[in-house]
Amino acid sequence: MRDERNTRRPRPATHEHPRPEARLDSQRAIAEIRRFLDVALREMGLDLKYEISTPPSADSGRDETDVVAMFEGEDKDLLLERNADLLLSLEHIAHRWLRLDPRLHDRVRFDCGDYRSAHLDELKLSARVAAQRVRETGQEFRFNPMSPRERRIMHLELTGAAGVRTASEGVGDRRQLVIYPANKKQ
Repeated sequence: MRDERNTRRPRPATHEHPRPEARLDSQRAIAEIRRFLDVALREMGLDLKYEISTPPSADSGRDETDVVAMFEGEDKDLLLERNADLLLSLEHIAHRWLRLDPRLHDRVRFDCGDYRSAHLDELKLSARVAAQRVRETGQEFRFNPMSPRERRIMHLELTGAAGVRTASEGVGDRRQLVIYPANKKQ
């Protein structure tokens, strides 16, 4: 008789399966965002109205937003104080309310007075200007730490840009975007 307790059995091979593509049901998301905002705005006592829309895809193919909630009203300045902290917080809570896969967070966006649109344009312009500086000087350019979403926007803006490449470096809240000359090693 063999003692089975001490016999090593080979482990089955594990195969990495790609994560299934995350999808957003826009109609369900709109209904749930309405429900969330009705409760949140009433409980917070904010004098705000909102409109939820599904914007057409941008010509560039880079705007991946499926659902946009736009705010207007007497308290819109409160949403935009301190770099729009309250607006971004409401958006974050909405993502949690919807139980969105993190890969879908860019698909649902809250905006007020075109703050987010202007900020996106500013990030893209900063990326292009920094890339030009890197091409002219041959020296890397390191941005201050920023959110994953902001870094992603800048990476996308510079995808395929001549003479430069981008990388994210650092950890956690200190993670930053770095633009390198295309021929320079990290």
